[in-house]
Amino acid sequence: MRNIVVLTGAGISAESGIKTFRDADGLWEGHDVMEVASPAGWHNNMELVLDFYNKRRKQLLQVEPNAAHYALAELQDFFNVKIITQNIDDLHERAGSKNVTHLHGELLKVRSTFDEDLVMDWKKDLSVGDFCEHHHQLRPHVVWFGEAVPMFLKASQICSEAHILLIIGTSMQVYPAAGLIDFAPEGIPVYFIDPKPNISSSENLKIIPEKASVGVPRLVDEFTKMKT
Repeated sequence: MRNIVVLTGAGISAESGIKTFRDADGLWEGHDVMEVASPAGWHNNMELVLDFYNKRRKQLLQVEPNAAHYALAELQDFFNVKIITQNIDDLHERAGSKNVTHLHGELLKVRSTFDEDLVMDWKKDLSVGDFCEHHHQLRPHVVWFGEAVPMFLKASQICSEAHILLIIGTSMQVYPAAGLIDFAPEGIPVYFIDPKPNISSSENLKIIPEKASVGVPRLVDEFTKMKT
């Protein structure tokens, strides 16, 4: 089976009702992102950060995957599909995708502030005083501004083995995620699906100027017809 590597961003989840990471005014749900998505914000006001992610978690549990998520899951019947997402939701998994790498962590998980490898599933509110087994506070299992991206090495390796690359709902302008495309083999077919593409087509780059729920099923249909 050929390897299809998929890079997804906020655009694919926005259609399910998940707010994009940052609105045009630079705020996230009315907050400066550094207040709720940085180590400094955590140390300055832990309760604010926990409340912020508690609300995001509740929102996530109320939405469903959309047509783009389901189409990518269907693609697994014909190709070896590996998804690398900047999103912290679980919509890819809920739609049926089996191989998903979360660059920026997962909203439905928490981890120990004492041992970052001590990670656990978490679907309820997280509060001050919720401790790990070592009696240290638990925090959202999310990569904040200023923190390392531990899954980047794995993601770059996945990209290096791609035969086809799909980029969906992300501008690919935020690093280090934007650098992943540089690891893909030179000359492989690249498909960029976004309603407002910020790049132009080239010899091996095809632009599909559609929202994810339209463009992804259409492209998947093309791929599956080639395999049947």
